[in-house]
Amino acid sequence: MNFNQIKWCLKQNKGINLVEPNESISENYLRESLSDFDMIERANPKWKTVTAYYSCYNSVYAILVKIGVKCEIHDCTISLMELLGFDKKEIKFLDSLKKERVDVQYYLKPSSLFIVKSQVLEFLNRCKEIIKEMNDDKINEIRSKIKELT
Repeated sequence: MNFNQIKWCLKQNKGINLVEPNESISENYLRESLSDFDMIERANPKWKTVTAYYSCYNSVYAILVKIGVKCEIHDCTISLMELLGFDKKEIKFLDSLKKERVDVQYYLKPSSLFIVKSQVLEFLNRCKEIIKEMNDDKINEIRSKIKELT
């Protein structure tokens, strides 16, 4: 886990902040991620990449909202994934998708990733699994680890 990255994020104005956990908003983010997922096949290659990324990102953000973490810097959200229970392969998947999204959206590069809808669905299902496993003890443990880094 990159503790230096998380520490940096904790110092940023729109970085990592502990807030009240919110089940309702968490569910809204998860619904949004599923809505984005449904749009993937209908999008052109550029927007397919953007939509796939936001589908995955919003599902991770749903976990953060559930445990009471606000973070508006995408790299900081990704830096918290290991703490949430994701493995290195899952973290690399979202990070690669983010880089691809930035390239196609802001630098107008052609999409170089072949977005496989099944990979995105697997990622979304993993997020749902993590959300289901989030009980009060697990939430308090994660929040305590974040507080230790401040």
